[in-house]
Amino acid sequence: MADRPLTPPTAAPASPVETAPSAAPSALAALTALAGTGEVLVLSPHPDDAVLSCGALLRRLADRTAVTVMTVFTEAAPPPYTLSARRFLRQTDAVDAEELYAARRAEDAAVLGRLGVTRFHAGFVDGLFRRDAEPATWRRRAARLVPEIGHVYPTYRLHLARGRVAPRDAETLRRVTDTVRELLAPGQGVLLAPLGVGGHADHVLVRTAAVLSGLPAVFYSDFPYNLRAAPDPAFTGPLAATELPFTRGLDAKAELVRGYRTQVGALFPDGTVPRVPEVYLVPAGVVGDAPDRPSGGAS
Repeated sequence: MADRPLTPPTAAPASPVETAPSAAPSALAALTALAGTGEVLVLSPHPDDAVLSCGALLRRLADRTAVTVMTVFTEAAPPPYTLSARRFLRQTDAVDAEELYAARRAEDAAVLGRLGVTRFHAGFVDGLFRRDAEPATWRRRAARLVPEIGHVYPTYRLHLARGRVAPRDAETLRRVTDTVRELLAPGQGVLLAPLGVGGHADHVLVRTAAVLSGLPAVFYSDFPYNLRAAPDPAFTGPLAATELPFTRGLDAKAELVRGYRTQVGALFPDGTVPRVPEVYLVPAGVVGDAPDRPSGGAS
């Protein structure tokens, strides 16, 4: 989630990927077919992202196959905080970041429990609070006075939301990739990973880890970022992906989203969770091979 309120525009940007033809299978059928006798490993950058972007589909998918949600960035860090981190804390009426993230983990566990999926909190530190692992002595001392100096992403707007993984985050990327490989062995299922819409570095890092893992992956459009931003064509172009919408169960999904009480007020200041279709990008060669199994009318 961003560290500032998101105001939905009147219309979402057009997608640069190919829209699914009427003969294409549903997102539910495609993922079920890809998982086979294995499982779907859903990569959620933060507590709430999987449900925000995929909650409606996950309700149906969990009835068909094994689903595990790996929430990657589930920890904060002690002060001193950057200005961007302090703004985020004020949005959530929190004072202590570590207490806030304990609450966020509890919210995530409760909501995912209602979905009937397996939960794994990976324990990495959120980008707003992530510091250099081995800072130079001068940087460590200076950061006591100016916290931004010691952080991998000193500001939200100029660093964390720029759509790229910082070079100083290379070790985090390696560790996240290794964790993905530990949870899902080759041939044992499929990843459902964020597309990185909106350019949040944590989302882009998780997307990159999915690619580096070498495992088959379907990508989801990051909600609510996709209400005001389009996918990065530099990433979607080479995928030659087909876009599959999923529209059933959006009212039930909105109730799940409200379970993230520490976040929902900042994300949706007017109290309304928009009922917009979830969007999935299935790389070339997957859609045509996936049988459209009966799904009880799921789109």
